[in-house]
Parts: sequence; structure tokens; C-alpha cells
Amino acid sequence: MMKIKKNERQQLLIDQIEQTPFITDEELAKHFNVSIQTIRLDRLELAIPELRERIKSMATNQWNETVKSLPLEEVIGDIIDLELDKRAISIITIQPEQVFSRNKIARGHHLFAQANSLAVAVINDELALTRKSEIKFNRQVKLGEQVVAKAEVNAVNKIGMTEVVVNSYVKNELVFSGLFHMYRTSDKQRSVTHENSN
Repeated sequence: MMKIKKNERQQLLIDQIEQTPFITDEELAKHFNVSIQTIRLDRLELAIPELRERIKSMATNQWNETVKSLPLEEVIGDIIDLELDKRAISIITIQPEQVFSRNKIARGHHLFAQANSLAVAVINDELALTRKSEIKFNRQVKLGEQVVAKAEVNAVNKIGMTEVVVNSYVKNELVFSGLFHMYRTSDKQRSVTHENSN
């Protein structure tokens, strides 16, 4: 994209962020062929908060009363979509304190924590605990990369477990996948009811 006048760029910037609210300043700078500093100044003039604040605002405003199984602040990453017992999405941007200092690669337990807490948050119950997990790291995640975790409730079985599949992506590339077997009180009740009816 060729450089355009400031007023026009700022209007296009507003439109772009409305269409893709989780776009980074770096991605915007490349899109508009300007420096990251120019994008930050544009956002400041337009009173558009930085990415982390936009995500946090959406997460706090929409899902604070929805998540039942744990306090929202205990979810690792920011929830941007949630339908209890069906699906959920969270986003985390890897920060300096989450990487190894030598190579700037994210510590694996942060990716696991994002996925595991999302698997807990999607459960429509007061109590949800991880019984077992099967996980796979598909590639290294680096400092500054944005990880989008997508959880989907796969099955509720007869022995009191809910299966949740979580796949995490960086720019549509799968970086982590996990199958979480979740205990919940309603599963236990379902199991007892099923046993009594047989």
C-alpha cells in the first residue's frame, strides 16, 4: 500500500480496527506502510486504546458474569468469545516475563495454562477440574506473538467427564493442541442418575 494522507489513513485505521479489533500495531504499520510509532500516534489522536486494552475491555465487559467455574481474572488470556458447554476463544500476547531470556521462546506452561483455563471456563458449572490432559506442542511461540486458543466441548460421557478440545494458533498456524478431560459436579450427578435408571 502506498503512503496516503494522514486524515485518510486515520479513517482507514478506524475501519481496519473495527473489522479486525485484535490486529497489532506492527501489522497495522505494515498494512499502511508507515512506522509503528506513526500508528501509535494515530491511535493516540483517535483515542483508540492499544491492543491489550481493547482485548481486556471486551473480555471484562462481556464475560464477567458468564464464566461460572472460576473468577474471570483467573483465566489465562482474555476471553473474546464464549458459549458455555459449547465453545470459547481467548487471546494472549506473549510478554517478556513469559519467555526464556536466552532465546525469547515462550515457556510451554504458559500455553498450557491458557488452554487449560479456557477448558475450565467453557464449562457451565460451579466446579470444573482437569482430570487428565493429552497435549502436543506443534511449534515454538516467540516473544510478541499473539496466541488465539479455541476450545470446543467435544463430548459428555457416562463416567462423569466432559471432553474439551483446545487448539491454539498464531496467525492461523496451529502451535498447541490439547484434549482435556474435565470433572464437573453436574457430570457426577448425570452419572449417578444414569446408573440409578439402569
